[in-house]
Amino acid sequence: MSSADDQTTTTTSSELRADIRRLGDLLGETLVRQEGPELLELVEKVRRLTREDGEAAAELLRGTELETAAKLVRAFSTYFHLANVTEQVHRGRELGAKRAAEGGLLARTADRLKDADPEHLRETVRNLNVRPVFTAHPTEAARRSVLNKLRRIAALLDTPVNESDRRRLDTRLAENIDLVWQTDELRVVRPEPADEARNAIYYLDELHLGAVGDVLEDLTAELERAGVKLPDDTRPLTFGTWIGGDRDGNPNVTPQVTWDVLILQHEHGINDALEMIDELRGFLSNSIRYAGATEELLTSLQADLERLPEISPRYKRLNAEEPYRLKATCIRQKLENTKQRLARGTAHEEGRDYLGTAELIDDLRIVQTSLREHRGGLFADGRLARTIRTLAAFGLQLATMDVREHADAHHHALGQLFDRLGEESWRYADMPREYRTKLLAKELRSRRPLAPSPAPVDAPGEKTLGVFQTVRRALEVFGPEVIESYIISMCQGADDVFAAAVLAREAGLIDLHAGWAKIGIVPLLETTYELKAADTILEDLLSDPSYRRLVALRGDVQEVMLGYSDSSKFGGITTSQWEIHRAQRRLRDVAHRYGVRLRLFHGRGGTVGRGGGPTHDAILAQPWGTLEGEIKVTEQGEVISDKYLIPALARENLELTVAATLQASALH
Repeated sequence: MSSADDQTTTTTSSELRADIRRLGDLLGETLVRQEGPELLELVEKVRRLTREDGEAAAELLRGTELETAAKLVRAFSTYFHLANVTEQVHRGRELGAKRAAEGGLLARTADRLKDADPEHLRETVRNLNVRPVFTAHPTEAARRSVLNKLRRIAALLDTPVNESDRRRLDTRLAENIDLVWQTDELRVVRPEPADEARNAIYYLDELHLGAVGDVLEDLTAELERAGVKLPDDTRPLTFGTWIGGDRDGNPNVTPQVTWDVLILQHEHGINDALEMIDELRGFLSNSIRYAGATEELLTSLQADLERLPEISPRYKRLNAEEPYRLKATCIRQKLENTKQRLARGTAHEEGRDYLGTAELIDDLRIVQTSLREHRGGLFADGRLARTIRTLAAFGLQLATMDVREHADAHHHALGQLFDRLGEESWRYADMPREYRTKLLAKELRSRRPLAPSPAPVDAPGEKTLGVFQTVRRALEVFGPEVIESYIISMCQGADDVFAAAVLAREAGLIDLHAGWAKIGIVPLLETTYELKAADTILEDLLSDPSYRRLVALRGDVQEVMLGYSDSSKFGGITTSQWEIHRAQRRLRDVAHRYGVRLRLFHGRGGTVGRGGGPTHDAILAQPWGTLEGEIKVTEQGEVISDKYLIPALARENLELTVAATLQASALH
């Protein structure tokens, strides 16, 4: 490291310590204001003793009354929150300085991509899709009220200070610290899945505001510099969630909970989209007299105005010669109608509201094409392109929900249906795995329904079947992007996948004869035993003509999820990582043999002990050929705040994942 680097690091460290002291002093003033000087004196005494005499500190704490001890714990907890957010702010500053000096990570990756095979690079870019998947976690239960205040503290810390502003900024900081002290950090009741969903939505809303647009705009520009155009219909970055869909071991996630979370996500997703469209309306003042418009735009605008009597006559009069702004007004009204349709539970009306995101994007593309053809290319490929890519990334649903259920739940329901028919000489539960695999593969090919509706099953079986019915209803009401994958945990053989596929067929989600499959079935390989059998499981699936047909209907893509946390618990960190590495290579070979593109879903924990670690390095370390531009990675609840609370860090983490996926796919 150069002496200049040494100087920068020293300066940064001293500034970080100064800011932590600044917040620590303000917290001390809060403790005096809120609880009296005695609490601050006790805090300082405990701090001093823990450094000098651990036994004396332990003795002091043993003799502290419960109420005082609780306040003491809260004081240290608040201090650590403030220290953490200060450290995040300074990390963001360091990243900004590095970006200014060396360029962003995407720019550095684009420089490397110039050495890639051009056709292979174009294919990688066409398939590029990075999807962080947010999960709930009991250790990340901080309330949004606390997160909002910490975010405000971070913004105030990041505000340049001069002496005339210091008093005002310190007052704002002190106000927020007082409010943090008076706010319950955790809810007094156990959070429900909807509460966990609101926490995830908090971060998704914030990402929608800026970080994702920045990353996608930079990605488009850097790829063009590397000689590759990012196709308009590519979605390089999307988001997923397990919250409200992960049923494995969580009895609180009922079909109704899944539905409620989807409604909640759409409320926020549509509101976020409305904000972006309102911004566009402000920009699109282009007059048809000076700029012109395509016939396609004018025709679509006329059709919209006929279908949307809600559009105020005032807009029709004032914007009569501003077709772009009037079209944006119609798009806004369709979004409002979509929100009202979902709230009322009424049917989709074509041309009056949106069923999924594709129709919204199509409307915006009409505007974009007209602008390009009438000297508005700079805006069309700048601000408007950024808006389109951001809306495509989040959709109206904000995040695509994965549904997960334990393999045994499917067999429990199917056992009742098969035993009721009486066609086999033994009970379903007694069948060896190989026999059951053949039975289910045969049933998947069949056109018959296994049971009447409602199916004659017990309460657990009814809940399992209810999930598939909820998925079907969700796709009909919200559109095709709302749920794409059905994940089977503790998947040990092909029969576990066939079982879920048969139940999906029963619910009307898959019809091989009619030629559609509305969801994909995803095996989750969690233990070292299952990882060792990964290629056998995939071979048994793809060698079956019916299942291969299902994969073909899903775009010839088979997703497989790899469990890092459980495999670490079963085999230890080193064994787990090695078996996951070997499993990926074997899965790659099987998929290539059957002409299938493999999409790997990495269920990485947040901490190293749960299979976590640096995402960028982990992606670059994937075996050759296992990444073809697509990757899904869980973002565990306990580290989401660390990655996404501060805008600069959120942008950096997204860039890290996208850049690593590009590099590993195109240059490995």
